Amino acid sequence: MIKDNSILIGKNEKVESCLLLNLANRHGLITGASGTGKTITSKVMAESFSDAGVPVFMADVKGDLSGTAEKGEYNENIEKRVKNLNLKDFDVKEFPVRFWDVYKTNGHPIRFRVSDVGPNVLSIMLGLSEAQEGVLNITFKIAEDEGLDLDKLEDLKSALNYVGENRSKYTLEYGNITTQSVGVILRSLSVLENQGIDNFFGEPELDIKDFMAVDASGKGIINILDAVELYKNPDLYAAVMLCLLTKLYDSMPEVGDVEKPKIVFFFDESYFLFREMPSYRLKQVEKIVRLIRSKGIGLYFISHYTTDIPATVLDQLGNRVQHNLKAYTPADQKNVKAAADAFRTNPKFNTYDTILELGTGEALVSFQNEKGEPSVVERVYILPPQSKIGVIDSSTRNRIINNSPICGKYDEEANDESAHEKITQIQADKKAESEAILAEKEAAKKAKEEEKAEKERIKAEEKAKKEAERKKKNSEAYKMGQKVKNRTSSFLLTKLLNSIWKSIFKK
Repeated sequence: MIKDNSILIGKNEKVESCLLLNLANRHGLITGASGTGKTITSKVMAESFSDAGVPVFMADVKGDLSGTAEKGEYNENIEKRVKNLNLKDFDVKEFPVRFWDVYKTNGHPIRFRVSDVGPNVLSIMLGLSEAQEGVLNITFKIAEDEGLDLDKLEDLKSALNYVGENRSKYTLEYGNITTQSVGVILRSLSVLENQGIDNFFGEPELDIKDFMAVDASGKGIINILDAVELYKNPDLYAAVMLCLLTKLYDSMPEVGDVEKPKIVFFFDESYFLFREMPSYRLKQVEKIVRLIRSKGIGLYFISHYTTDIPATVLDQLGNRVQHNLKAYTPADQKNVKAAADAFRTNPKFNTYDTILELGTGEALVSFQNEKGEPSVVERVYILPPQSKIGVIDSSTRNRIINNSPICGKYDEEANDESAHEKITQIQADKKAESEAILAEKEAAKKAKEEEKAEKERIKAEEKAKKEAERKKKNSEAYKMGQKVKNRTSSFLLTKLLNSIWKSIFKK
């Protein structure tokens, strides 16, 4: 509910806890055990931001935020809470909602080009080591330098194969590229494809202005990402949320101090974003959180414990809501103490003990005052939501999706020429060139063989000719010899006969 340029979040008999709209971009934290009311608190805040004309983005990991699109039920519990809090202007109503879904099933598709997601966020999605992330960074850089557009996962896979096959060409300029790292990345990409998250990559990519809309009456659109399926892989969910947050940061201009946020981003189950996050990546997130508020964007992290959020990020979360926690073990007690120590002390009660006593729907609240200082912590009842608590049926969801002004805008995936097609063409050209060179070599080899064969044929012919001439000469010589022999024989015979005749005549 809106009250004097602020959002009324909770009340007790004496105090109203209001979040000032002009300080709502100082970020916030909503913590507490499961089932204590964190989702209801974020829902109440989102409804009020919408009434104030501020667009909202929320991830629906359980499916129960979809009821925001339908009018709430004025039942006995709501009536009792309204009466106890003396909410005179309270009424149930629906809010303008847009549904989104990276799997394209329960909302408008959310799609980004791989190059816009970048190697850092993609490394989180893929669960890469620092060395493997280095190879991924090199691949992105080579793709950029060589004009290879990385739109879809198949583009990245083609680029990785291309870089791996030509790694000796790139190593001196870009750094070491191992086939092992390339192989790990490719296998991880295949896992993403099997999970259906490849729908998240491609064109047309999300126009962030579609998150920043208001309806005809001036109410901010509540953008709800259906994350029920996505949340089954918490690391993947966290990476997608970080990608959206980074896109907001990169797309929005600096605006300085504002009367109200340009958009408020609720990050549910934010523990998974920071879990096992290396320090170099944490610095990137810390930078976004620190600088994004000057772009008029408010971030609200939702998690179980204050300690789920790194101290460098926690220091920048000026608006806080703490629901009930239990302290059965020393570790639990440590978490409760950390939560209590995060508040400005109220002398009227013990913060630690009060956290343990809080009932469902109760919370300890501290928002920044006009001076930007944290207010003294107060124990209040959170206002009831005005919209439906729970899920909506599929026909209602589909009607809202089909009646949306952006219906169809992202449905058909573009298929522009990108890295996959270019690399395929490069490989085809290389193959054709190799085949042409091979054919030329084969032709040259064949010509050489034919030349050799011709020479051998000529040589054989010459040899045969010589042999024939030799034989002919030998034949002529033989004949001549025979003639000579015959003549000689005749001569000798004649001489012999003459000699015989002479002998006879002498006698």
